Amino acid sequence: MTLTRLEAKQLRRQADWRPSFLPFLITFCLCLGISWSTYSSRTGLIGWITTVVWTLPTLASAVGLLGALLTSRRMRRQRHWGKPQRAEDDTLLVVVPTIGRHDTYPALERAVLSYAKYLPGFFPHLRIDIITEEGCEAQPDIDALALTDPVFRVVVVPRDYRTPNGTRFKARANNYSHELRIAEGEAVDDVWVLHMDDDTGVGADTAAAMARFINAQRRAGADAKHLAQGVLTYPRELAVNRMTWLADSVRPSCDITLFAVMTGSGTPYAGLHGELLLIRSSIEATIGWDFGPKAIVEDAQLALHFCARYKGRSDWFSGACYGASPATMQDLMKQRERWAWGLIALAFNRTVPLKSRLLLMYNVTAWTLGLFQHVGIILALGALLGDLNTSPFTRVILPLWAMNVASGVWMYWEGLKLNVTVSADARRAWWEPIAVVGLIPFFSLYEGLAVFRGFLRFLRGTENKFVVIAKPA
Repeated sequence: MTLTRLEAKQLRRQADWRPSFLPFLITFCLCLGISWSTYSSRTGLIGWITTVVWTLPTLASAVGLLGALLTSRRMRRQRHWGKPQRAEDDTLLVVVPTIGRHDTYPALERAVLSYAKYLPGFFPHLRIDIITEEGCEAQPDIDALALTDPVFRVVVVPRDYRTPNGTRFKARANNYSHELRIAEGEAVDDVWVLHMDDDTGVGADTAAAMARFINAQRRAGADAKHLAQGVLTYPRELAVNRMTWLADSVRPSCDITLFAVMTGSGTPYAGLHGELLLIRSSIEATIGWDFGPKAIVEDAQLALHFCARYKGRSDWFSGACYGASPATMQDLMKQRERWAWGLIALAFNRTVPLKSRLLLMYNVTAWTLGLFQHVGIILALGALLGDLNTSPFTRVILPLWAMNVASGVWMYWEGLKLNVTVSADARRAWWEPIAVVGLIPFFSLYEGLAVFRGFLRFLRGTENKFVVIAKPA
């Protein structure tokens, strides 16, 4: 595969990227200094409330910091896997489910063309399955796209297809594809399935990182891993809305912190993304996707079942995939609300072993209370009660609060840096770091509201809906 000069330059930039902890340390010292100097021992009702809600995210912050440290270590370790080589002995099957609407087709086309461009150089045994629903409105366009390259195959899910457990939405399409692979004799160890969303593309670095990982597993023998995931990023040029792009700065940071420490340590208790998810076909065949009619976060549910059956057999790799942020803030609200709704339901889903759900239960509790952790909400409540003293009952808690605030600021700062690094123009505009930090109070309030709306839908027992937002091209 011959790279353009721009692609080669991007590859070098990404190889040189490392997490930087200076923004965290600066924010931590600043927050700790201010809170320590303004501390009041006369703790009132608001102080006791903040003692609980502002301390609650401490475990998540600590795990995230550990993940960032491990990310640096793993990136050094994975360089010892050697120069990327073709995966001559393994087959890669890319699975891309799509709802097949006209407003999602442009992003689908961009994504699948990137697979055909970058993956064959490292995977001589390759097929790209585009999974559609029978009668979808963009079917003619998808069929025409499939004719442009022999690696494409369109798999149409029949309207009357039903799973034994009545699974719906994307999980139903995934299950149909999974059953087809079993029927075609592809549920074997040397066939890897790459699950991708229909708006998420790949690059040369993605292909190289996956090939290095797969070749390393062949050499690992009995210690080989069965599942891995990389980093979801958002190049600037794919964003049609700068506000949603800045809000999505937090997402790649999750991949290099929480997901890196969990998936990378062998057991993905924190869940998985639906994109850049690499799993052996033989292992997927033992789990499947038939999770029932309420499943709307099927990727996370797959992760928890994997945890119960294959402890210690997952890994993390440093390759990135390239998605597009929602086109509008309203779409971002819908997206976050669906995630929260599905994850809260999954946390209390008794078909998944309790041990596998414990971390998720903690995470969704802290996430759901995020709206009430917002400093604006706390101060408004304090004004109503005539008590603006937010000091905890002891100074010992102040370093934990400083860590939580610094961790949040760091995730937006570092995520922005990573999204810029994978962009065609890898220079941060002077105003972008200022804007992303200045907007953190707004983003946290907005996302907190979306999560709380998802929580209310869960409490009301509203019928599950898999909301698919329009995908920017």
